[in-house]
Amino acid sequence: MKINFTKMHGLGNDFVVIDTRDIHGIDWKGIAGFLLNRRFGIGADQLLLLDSSLRADFRMRIFNPDGSEVEMCGNGIRCLANYIWKNGISDKSPLAIETLAGVIRPEKVNEMVKVDMGRPRLKPEEIPVKVSEKLLIDYPLPIKDRTFHMTCVSMGNPHAVILLEDIKDLDIHIYGPLIENHPLFPKRINVEFVKQESEDTFLVRVWERGAGETLACGTGASAVAVAMRLKGLGGLRQRIILPGGELIIELVEEAGEITRVFMTGPAQEVFRGEIEI
Repeated sequence: MKINFTKMHGLGNDFVVIDTRDIHGIDWKGIAGFLLNRRFGIGADQLLLLDSSLRADFRMRIFNPDGSEVEMCGNGIRCLANYIWKNGISDKSPLAIETLAGVIRPEKVNEMVKVDMGRPRLKPEEIPVKVSEKLLIDYPLPIKDRTFHMTCVSMGNPHAVILLEDIKDLDIHIYGPLIENHPLFPKRINVEFVKQESEDTFLVRVWERGAGETLACGTGASAVAVAMRLKGLGGLRQRIILPGGELIIELVEEAGEITRVFMTGPAQEVFRGEIEI
């Protein structure tokens, strides 16, 4: 069977995008590894599927190279929204897109895509993390030869944000998977290693659950902004600089609590093709 696909990326975080509204009977979990393989398939960080929805305009499904299906992807939803607009599937803005993390609403802002990422979840049982504390801010996590202090946030998917004095020389391929698969995290966890560059600017390296190190992560950038605000280090508008580029994260506070997170960044098409599966 031949299927059409579009290769897209948001700040180098790349995706294979497939419109599956009229495609049935395919085991996407089983085939994700082949499609995302950079030598034997198309190659990408994640597989994005555009599907029909009974509760929103469209539905987005997301698969990692290891076949795991994840709740939400910030860069991915910008790409999917741009795919919908560019292909004339809908000109609605904002769109309502169903995900496992709920209905997310991306909208056009000039050449960028702005996404209402919703309310961050901070309770350990919501993230989830198996600890008894009410909030996890600078919680100590011993890993091998050092102890990391993590602030945990869910943006529909789980994140551990770790502020360090230096991230350039960090061996992320050692510490990333050890944190991702730590017994504290029953659904594993995404990890963001952060260095504060200025008052509202943060440099970030990302270890994505099920995908490894990636050039960018939209939910991760959102989690970083929330975590830095909780630690008293960032304002309501932050620049999050990832290896693939920059995202702007805006926070809304009410009565001292962060009630909304907005992410703005690019989404670009790379090429289109057809593949036999």
